[in-house]
This record gives sequence, C-alpha cells and structure tokens, in this order.
Amino acid sequence: MTEEKSPWVGDQVHDAHTGREGVVTDVKNGTYILRPVHSYWGQTWTASGPEGLTVTVSRLERVRREREA
Repeated sequence: MTEEKSPWVGDQVHDAHTGREGVVTDVKNGTYILRPVHSYWGQTWTASGPEGLTVTVSRLERVRREREA
C-alpha cells in the first residue's frame, strides 16, 4: 500500500472542491494558496486544508520536466 503525501509548495494538485488543477504557492496557517498551472500571476484561490487536494505532479517531477524542456 502506498502512503499518500500531503501536498506542499510547488506540487501540482487537483482541487476536488473547485474542479481545478493548480500549483500550491504557499501555505499559511493551514490554508493552501493555489494558482493556475500555466500562470505565474494569474488568479489565485485558497483551500482551507489538504482535504480535497490530490497531488498530480510533485514539485520534484515538475522541476525535472522544466529542466528537460
């Protein structure tokens, strides 16, 4: 059985509450701040905790892909 890792800054996640894909940019007092995947300064939204957030691409994998591009 694999252990699910809680999302953290830099991880790409699916937010089940909004149906959107985003990247975690910050976590403040348990509130997750997310931005759209293909936008650095686009509209952000918040999630009140990791519940409903599923990591789709880890930060390490995202960095690896960017370096290969």
